[in-house]
Amino acid sequence: MTSSRYAVELTRLARKDLDALAAKNREAHREAVMALSRLEYDPDAGDPLAGSLKGCRSLSFSVQGSGQYRAVYIVAAANQSCVVFIVGPHENIYRLAERRARAARRQAAVEP
Repeated sequence: MTSSRYAVELTRLARKDLDALAAKNREAHREAVMALSRLEYDPDAGDPLAGSLKGCRSLSFSVQGSGQYRAVYIVAAANQSCVVFIVGPHENIYRLAERRARAARRQAAVEP
């Protein structure tokens, strides 16, 4: 846990994920926003990922009645920011995250 505050940035597609979540399930959207706000003070809150998503982290949160959700992000310590590039239900999230990781790494200006 860090003592300084990190900026939580969302890619364009992650914003679309949250918008879709809000349209489908307001409670899930609220829970996602609360989970993401945790990254401001604890950027290492998510679990580190391996393989093609090495260097990324996965933040888990649950929504009552809707199951498990994930937000996959990159910590850019030099910029003191967390770049969230996908938010959604646990099912198939990592396969989709692999497609988005390259662009997110460019935005975060970090290498795997």
